[in-house]
Amino acid sequence: MLKTIVFPMMAFLLGQTLMAQEISVESKASVSQVYKKTVEAERALSFNDLDIEFGYVLYQTEINTDAESEDLELENVRDYAVVYLDGKLQGTLTDQGKTLTIKANPGKHILRLYVENIGRITYGPEITDNSKGLFGSVSLGGNELQNWKMIPLDVRNYPLKNLVFEQSKSNGGPGFYQGCFDLNSSGNKYLNMTGWGMGEVWLNQKYLGSYWEEEKQQSILIPSEYIISGQNELVIFELKNNQQKKISLSPTPVFK
Repeated sequence: MLKTIVFPMMAFLLGQTLMAQEISVESKASVSQVYKKTVEAERALSFNDLDIEFGYVLYQTEINTDAESEDLELENVRDYAVVYLDGKLQGTLTDQGKTLTIKANPGKHILRLYVENIGRITYGPEITDNSKGLFGSVSLGGNELQNWKMIPLDVRNYPLKNLVFEQSKSNGGPGFYQGCFDLNSSGNKYLNMTGWGMGEVWLNQKYLGSYWEEEKQQSILIPSEYIISGQNELVIFELKNNQQKKISLSPTPVFK
């Protein structure tokens, strides 16, 4: 008889403990606020040529399509590119998957590839082949694209307090998302990034870390000392823009 009383009560308490707290993140700051100086060239330049070690670069050009569907092909991309056409997400590319079908009405469009350098090789024979970003040819429908604008993004060092947030729109490319919350329990927490693409996270203007949907771990630790009494501000830089409007806190790490 004792077991039939204790176990249901334990299950109830456990369910209460593990209940996730949701945070609304419907305010957005445009990525254009962290643009650095534009570099123009006939062909896409690597991070090395742009004198950039780590971070993000926007590669932009105008295209003129003749068909409703054409293949975008990259000779080299290191390490990850998110592709937008006129602000609409088309897909992602990596050095293991360098072709993406672009669908659009025939005519002129703005093509943007936001490229992130995940890391650099620091030892071994491959250290001599350590270029990052886009380099080599970029073609659409078999025709090489030219006249590129390359814009480094000052994501990590830009003062968050200077960002201007507005009500989030349904599309429009990468950006910074903001949410505020009061914590309803104590101790370390984990930010559950499931459903998000790739980016960086800050809490109360303190950097927490980066995330990527391809990684096995889908959460970021929030140390208890980073959480303040009262309202906390969460800022997420999201590259892929998966149209997320909420995010949740978890008491335990989250894995795929």
